[in-house]
Amino acid sequence: MQNLRHTSKFFRRHSSSPSPARFFSSSSSSTPPLDQVGPVACRLVTRSVIRFRGPDSAKFLQGLLTNDVRPLAGGDGIPPSSSYAPTPNVPSRSPPPLYAALLTPQGRFLYDLFLYRPPAGDLKLDRTGSRPGSDSPDEPLTLLADVDAAVLDEILGCFRKYRLRSKVEIDNVSEELCCWQRFGGDLSNSDPTTQEPEAASVGWGKSDDLAGESAAQGNSLGWQWFKDPRLDCLGFRGIFPSKAIPPLVESDKETSEQNYLLWRVERGIAEGSTEIPKGEAIPLEYNLEGLNAISFNKGCYVGQELVARTHHRGVIRKRLLPVKFVDNSGKDIEQAVPPGSDVVDYTSTKKVGTVSTALGSSGMGLLKLTDAFKKPSTLSIKEKSDVKVKVIRPDWWPAEWTQLQEVQREAA
Repeated sequence: MQNLRHTSKFFRRHSSSPSPARFFSSSSSSTPPLDQVGPVACRLVTRSVIRFRGPDSAKFLQGLLTNDVRPLAGGDGIPPSSSYAPTPNVPSRSPPPLYAALLTPQGRFLYDLFLYRPPAGDLKLDRTGSRPGSDSPDEPLTLLADVDAAVLDEILGCFRKYRLRSKVEIDNVSEELCCWQRFGGDLSNSDPTTQEPEAASVGWGKSDDLAGESAAQGNSLGWQWFKDPRLDCLGFRGIFPSKAIPPLVESDKETSEQNYLLWRVERGIAEGSTEIPKGEAIPLEYNLEGLNAISFNKGCYVGQELVARTHHRGVIRKRLLPVKFVDNSGKDIEQAVPPGSDVVDYTSTKKVGTVSTALGSSGMGLLKLTDAFKKPSTLSIKEKSDVKVKVIRPDWWPAEWTQLQEVQREAA
């Protein structure tokens, strides 16, 4: 694949230096969109890795996070969930990662994380590389969390504050481990067996040999890609040793993290405390239930009351939506809108919402649903009437959200 030039600058609540890798733009005629050139992969330099280790790890996290940790625990420390069953979004042979959030006691968003259980010893090759390793039954439960690097120290301090007498060690392991994302192309319609056919012919005489598969993928450490627990369209995600390139990452398909940001922004999917305002955001307004980050059956956790009450009332007047910035003729406008800009109805000057993230001609905004989808659209950026805002309804939205939005608009 030939190198492609950068086509735009980026605006975001936090700054990050762009990678020298190429950038794909959906609005430029000189560069193909990612869904045509993928799959590509990138190291997520804006994410860090925390390790929870100890007999109380699962119980500790179960009482804090919005999602159900029991499927990862596998009976370590808390009872298994009788309602849990593997989903088609992840391999059933290994515990799937989960996406979750930590909230304030008042139910406002603080931090998000991806929680993994690292591979057991018998799922890796031994030191000789000739056979599967062994797993000690006395080894304490270890869980890894992929978290926002911009607030890493805050996250560590917050978890340690809640630890009290729980038998769990909480450590920053970002020097040894890092996070990767593999996305684009047709990844959302594939699974590990169709991606890695060479692994099917490798075995130790068993029906399902993960250590052999890891070797066939060039990954003797047993680490693997998982389908992103939020949505199929986001591709695959994983935690890998920092000094190793993950399996299936071709040298000419490694790209900038800015491309992953663009991929998410175009689909209206926020990630991290820099895109979901810390201490302010209501989780359901940022679509966390649609991203599989919230369990409404798990029991108590910090901030549960507001989330449960809002969910059962079924009234959500604002949601995070992907938007396009265009001129009066409908042509995309690059680099025109900084985050924090107000979106208004230019016929009445009424505020409709706020731009949370802006990247070239694409962005995301928290908007009132009764105004966001009006036809014809009358939205623009405040004090920039020549910059119109085109709202996009994401394909992944559940049908009931759209139906409820239409009812709310009629009622208004």
